[in-house]
Amino acid sequence: MMSEPTPVTTAQPRRVVILCKRQLQPDSQIAHLIETELVRNGFQVFVDRAEAMDVNWAREIGQRISSSDAIIPVLSAESATNEMLACQIEIAHEASQTQRGRPCLLPVRVNYTGPLPDPVAGLLNPLPYQLWEGAHSDLGLLTELLHSLQNLPPAPPPDAAASALPAKGVRLTPKPAPAAHPEPLPALPVFDPVGGALPLHSEFYLTRQTDLDLQSSLARNDAIILLKGARQMGKTSLLARGLQYARERGAKVVMTDFQKLNAMNLESPSHLYLSLAESLADELDLPALPTDLWDERRGANLNFERFLRREVLDKLNCPLVWGLDEVDRLFVTSFHNEVFGLFRSWYNARAVDPASPWNGLTLAIAYATEAHLFITDLNQSPFNVGTRLAVEDFTMHQVAELNTRYREPLRNDEQMHRFFHLVGGHPYLVNRGLYELATHRMNFDVFATKANHDDGIFGDHLRRMLIMLAKDPVLTEELCKVLRGTSSVTPESFYRLRSAGIIAGTSPNDARPRCLLYGAYLRKHLL
Repeated sequence: MMSEPTPVTTAQPRRVVILCKRQLQPDSQIAHLIETELVRNGFQVFVDRAEAMDVNWAREIGQRISSSDAIIPVLSAESATNEMLACQIEIAHEASQTQRGRPCLLPVRVNYTGPLPDPVAGLLNPLPYQLWEGAHSDLGLLTELLHSLQNLPPAPPPDAAASALPAKGVRLTPKPAPAAHPEPLPALPVFDPVGGALPLHSEFYLTRQTDLDLQSSLARNDAIILLKGARQMGKTSLLARGLQYARERGAKVVMTDFQKLNAMNLESPSHLYLSLAESLADELDLPALPTDLWDERRGANLNFERFLRREVLDKLNCPLVWGLDEVDRLFVTSFHNEVFGLFRSWYNARAVDPASPWNGLTLAIAYATEAHLFITDLNQSPFNVGTRLAVEDFTMHQVAELNTRYREPLRNDEQMHRFFHLVGGHPYLVNRGLYELATHRMNFDVFATKANHDDGIFGDHLRRMLIMLAKDPVLTEELCKVLRGTSSVTPESFYRLRSAGIIAGTSPNDARPRCLLYGAYLRKHLL
């Protein structure tokens, strides 16, 4: 018989949020086990059990996570790729970076020790985790979690409104039994889960004109290559293939993902540049230690530029291609103009001195945000020079090609046209929809009918969109104008919503929901 952990008490109950994928077993079982033990030990525990999902629900989820003392994400091989879980972990991470380490992330893995997918990997890989491998792990898991929770650093002053929220429990819904068949079906096809960057040799990556244009730019050794596209368009996968092409041509390659930088890295220009310099030195196996060469009397820009020119470019015998992914994170810093101005100066240096080391540097920058909304001096911007490549939605022909690669779950032209009209060529939605149809042999009419339901296959993706909108009531109201079709949105709101991948159009007067799925879901939850 399992011995129980000894209950402990605290002067002030600590708030814990448990994140798990609903109805997935044993994830929900483990979440319920943890919740029961924490409540018994005096913790305030929240596990999302809402059935009606709207903006108020989305705001509450964000508030619960941000105001908690600890977050316990329960991750299995299946749920680790879940978009809703990834979104909630991102919210927790962002809050922790700005609130002196609160909430604290305490991951629990369920029979899963493999590599985590992006973006979860960048947030959780540096953290220790507890592993559940069966009922024999229950006592050890609960004991370690209680120990960690009782040894959290002192909490910052709690938000009064957040602390007044009552604790909630989880409602477990049993998994429906599989339907009976009169005779055995052939084995289902097995495909890699959808989400994150595609491996370099994935059969589900479509080579498009943008790939060829990127290769041409790299072959020309262009100074700045801009890869712009809304969220989940495949920019990271495109950039990865471009960098591989550069490697094969003999260039040195470095990849920096700005999503993996923490609040300290983005605290000041000096912190950012030193982090970038250390990353460059590490990836290129350089003997120089940036901290030994840094002289604060020179200033942040000069220190970094001097390091890059003397210790990197001057000592490489080949071109350097530096991939910068998710640079949107810089736009929210107070010093983004300074950083982007430095990038632009390297572009200008090529024209001034064709023999300078800067001719050996190519910056490949992937981003979604409209830069002109943030950069005050366009003469100091790298976003209006160089080679600009737009990452677009799939065409009907490209969706048909992917359907072939997924072994044709769309069985005729009528289904193909209905599917394309529903998801509008959105790369993530196309891949996710075909994956679900192919792996679960879903009836297409059922798929189409339930596509915009909260419990449908796109439910996590759509709820994530609500959570993002809930952070900005003004932007949400502007989106409602688009959904009603009554008036045009402001230019800034138009560009922000388009960069987020929620709407499409060429101007504020032409704004419309990105696809039929988005329009139906957002009208149902916002109007």
